[in-house]
Amino acid sequence: MDGTETRQRRAGELGLRYTLSTGRLPRASEDGPLSVPESQRVSPKPLGTELSRETALSIGLQHWPVFMEVKDLLTLVPPLVGLKGNLEMTLASRLSTAANTGQMDDPREQHGVISSNLALIQVQATVVGFLAPLAALLLGALSTGELDFEKVKLLCASSVITAFLAAFALGMLMVCIVIGARKLGVNPDNIATPIAASLGDLITLSILAFFSSFFYKHKALGPAPYHPGSCLPPPIFNSMGDSQSSYSRYLTPLVCIGLMALTPVWVLIARKNPPIVKILKFGWFPIILAMVISSFGGLILNKTISKEQYKGMAIFTPIICGVGGNLVAIQTSRISTYLHMWSTPGVLPLWMKKFWPNPCSTFCTSEINSMSARVLLFLVIPGHLIFLYVIYLVEGHLVPNSKTFVVFYLLAGLIQVTILLYLAEVMVRLTWHQALDPDNHCIPYLTGLGDLLGTGLLALCFLISWLLSEAELDGILEPASGPP
Repeated sequence: MDGTETRQRRAGELGLRYTLSTGRLPRASEDGPLSVPESQRVSPKPLGTELSRETALSIGLQHWPVFMEVKDLLTLVPPLVGLKGNLEMTLASRLSTAANTGQMDDPREQHGVISSNLALIQVQATVVGFLAPLAALLLGALSTGELDFEKVKLLCASSVITAFLAAFALGMLMVCIVIGARKLGVNPDNIATPIAASLGDLITLSILAFFSSFFYKHKALGPAPYHPGSCLPPPIFNSMGDSQSSYSRYLTPLVCIGLMALTPVWVLIARKNPPIVKILKFGWFPIILAMVISSFGGLILNKTISKEQYKGMAIFTPIICGVGGNLVAIQTSRISTYLHMWSTPGVLPLWMKKFWPNPCSTFCTSEINSMSARVLLFLVIPGHLIFLYVIYLVEGHLVPNSKTFVVFYLLAGLIQVTILLYLAEVMVRLTWHQALDPDNHCIPYLTGLGDLLGTGLLALCFLISWLLSEAELDGILEPASGPP
């Protein structure tokens, strides 16, 4: 028996997690969630299929065949989910600031603020929902070298209607939460933004899965030639004499055109509020740039997830990115509300004159924003421990189970949130000094940076954990490979 076979056999006997690869993918566990009877098993699938299966499993979409067949839909998930930071969390922060500063106390003024803000996010969601699939298709075309027009229509229609409906649903929910919190005497900054971030993933992914499956079921690939002697049924014709596939091919373009045609209506409603008009003119750059920053995090995920040492990374990515985005959005909203109440745009308070404050003043003083930063920082470790416990209960066989990984994962989460909270302090001061509203300009950037930092640090955690496990394995198996 050669050294490689000895190392693999001994690793199995010792019950260690990592084994040396011989160039083939490891077989799935027989007691896993995807196991089937022996008579129904097929030959191993290519790496791309297994990669898509793991990614879809991590976001709860493994039962939707469209995510297995149309791989670019998985590339579309991060930009659409990121809309919660670009649109809904920004909306929640704006409404919270308006409520805390008394702009929503008068019923007539409240109606104007709510209608203009909801119309604004519908415009932004429609435009970004149309741009997101173009980026996904570009990445897919660069990797495969081909572009399918039917896939273009499917992704564009799925993305636009998902962004449109998710923005409407979450926008209405944020309005109800902010108004209810104001009546109950609770600060909306503490509840509206986290709820927008938490429910944003669930609502967005549910809508995307439903409508992408619907469009995929009715997609038009052109009627296949019918031969009387074949076992295939003849094409179905409607009353106009067109085939069913020819008729359904107009479904996705009509959805895109119909939703885009509503954009002028939302613009007219939004223009009734002067501050919203300014966002319509100058608020596009933060949203689009934040989407680009988040795409780099998706690029890291796509490049690493197919390797054995990063197995299970797709399950942790939404957790670490979501926690960081939630906490920094809360802090940004609180600092923005503080400045709106105690200062005027373009003028910083005396105790906030420095654009680059000392990190100790951000976390270690008795100032109200520093106290808030400390509380949010103390929530990182307990929050991640709860999520880790749930992950190990549900998907324990797909993720590393060593104490080393847990330590490095918690350290990565702490580093991510510390950097984001400090950058929130810096960016809010800079934008306020430029007479810009931090609610509109800071949160998209910070959530995008949170995705990038979280994905990068998570990949580093998996790599370090794998290297240490390999070193430990080599130390254990070294005597076994020597002479008897």
